[in-house]
Amino acid sequence: MTAADDLDRRPAVGVRLAVSHAAHAADALAEIKQQLATARPSFILLFPPDRLQPDDLAEAVRISLPDKVVFGCTTAGQITPRGYENDALLAIAFERRHFRVASTLFHPISPVSIADVVSQTERLASQFRATPGRKRLALVFADGLSKQEDILMAALEVGLKDIPVFGGSAGDGLRFAHTQVLHNGEFHSNAALLLLLETDLAFSGLGFDHFQPTDVRMVVTRAVPEERLVLEINGSPAAQEYARLVKVPVAELSPTIFAENPVLVRNRNLYHVRAIQQIHGESGLTFLSAIDDGLLLTLGRGKEIIRTLDSGLAVSDKDGEAPDFILGFDCYLRKLEIERKGLDGKASEQFRQRRVIGFNTYGEQHLGVHVNQTFVGVAFFRPKEGSTPL
Repeated sequence: MTAADDLDRRPAVGVRLAVSHAAHAADALAEIKQQLATARPSFILLFPPDRLQPDDLAEAVRISLPDKVVFGCTTAGQITPRGYENDALLAIAFERRHFRVASTLFHPISPVSIADVVSQTERLASQFRATPGRKRLALVFADGLSKQEDILMAALEVGLKDIPVFGGSAGDGLRFAHTQVLHNGEFHSNAALLLLLETDLAFSGLGFDHFQPTDVRMVVTRAVPEERLVLEINGSPAAQEYARLVKVPVAELSPTIFAENPVLVRNRNLYHVRAIQQIHGESGLTFLSAIDDGLLLTLGRGKEIIRTLDSGLAVSDKDGEAPDFILGFDCYLRKLEIERKGLDGKASEQFRQRRVIGFNTYGEQHLGVHVNQTFVGVAFFRPKEGSTPL
């Protein structure tokens, strides 16, 4: 069984998969090309490990896949047919008979021009003529260090109207230095990629986390919103006050502590995670989502993460059939928590059983909202007898 086969030995009909662990970009893309030799893709999504340099990848794409439409982004890890990986180049070829695609690149996105994003999105949607009987959705991949995803998603929701949108923010391992999106074989920083898909496959959106609110509250009393930077919480230096509330020394604050002790923001009856990225300077906290003065935060407590993963991925179509595949965008902080608890084997088994493929993100986009520490995905189902392919 090759790396691109899934465990139940029934190949997906909507996509073809290729995986390479080669040390060099040219060798990795050559392996990808060989594995996809019989595929007829409308487009390919490419999710590389952080050890491969984007410029080398772009050159290798031009050499190995010169006649293919290639999109994607840098990552903080991959979800391959094996489950969680950190060292894999994953290629997902969306079969032409089941998918059509149109794309646009927003560049630069810092700062976001809401009017330009709405106009560009509406133009793309109007030019990509709908096929009767087909369904539409959008995927978005954004520079994960741009700090613009919240505004971008609000603008996209206006431009896309009733078209659902899902996606993830590009990662850079755990370095937080340089994140890029891949559009038509070229990598771009300070950019976001929008893909408008049309398919004959039924699909269902997914979005879940594993946190519940506690009775510990805090207020942001000094922030730099444009930098997603909190300087004070409850009138005290932010890092020190957060450490006090989670009962650890400041010196022990780390991505793992942030992953297991997130702060939540309430929106009506729902809580969304506002994940902490890292300490800024001596006492500031940099967040991965929008933050502002006066924002009320609630400390979150985790539920059993494998159990919530199992229930969250347990989707089926109207006939009770399991998905053909699930395209998944999983926050890198979830992966950190899972690995620290020694549960990565169990999580990977869940992904294999549920046919999940995708990447680990610096943030997730779900139905018009930018979220953190969340699994976001799209479950695609096999076409029914008598359906007409694209």
